[in-house]
Amino acid sequence: MASFHTFFKMPLLALALGLAACSSGQVTQTDSRPNVNLAQYKTYNFMDARARNDSAFINSGTNIFDLKRAVTREMNARGFQLAEQPDLWVNIGLVTQQRVQTRETNFRQDGLPYYIGQRNYHWQAGQVPVGQYQEGTATIDLVDAARKELVWQGTTSTVLSRTASRASKQIDKGVADVFARFPVPAK
Repeated sequence: MASFHTFFKMPLLALALGLAACSSGQVTQTDSRPNVNLAQYKTYNFMDARARNDSAFINSGTNIFDLKRAVTREMNARGFQLAEQPDLWVNIGLVTQQRVQTRETNFRQDGLPYYIGQRNYHWQAGQVPVGQYQEGTATIDLVDAARKELVWQGTTSTVLSRTASRASKQIDKGVADVFARFPVPAK
């Protein structure tokens, strides 16, 4: 009997670990320009606030200032210094979208369809809305200031909490995950 339990425990453990890995729902990607050594850059600054229209984000709930704070922390941790005339321009963006969560109808959850009379009837699965959530996608572009060329980009997407403090922590985690893939490690 011991081998029976051992045989079934291993797949259940693998399933539990797989589900835990997928539960974050965060997708992170980075891309670098080939043959660019990002360690050669020493200073950075953010693109002009007017170009990004920061004033449009005040009290909008989009957390652009949390994103800027998190990027600043990560750049400083890697030894980059904030400067008026930087080697790298940082362009950040945050897009949020309201999404509808759905589930598919089926006989087990919704019961058998009602049938009256002698019609030719068939049942078809459909999507039923069950809730709404906000998805956020943050983009971080690093642009060589002298050549005006994009040298690195990182993006991360996740479901954002409706609570401001939780959303701020999610942004911190997303930015940290993006910079974990950055070619210049934290010091």
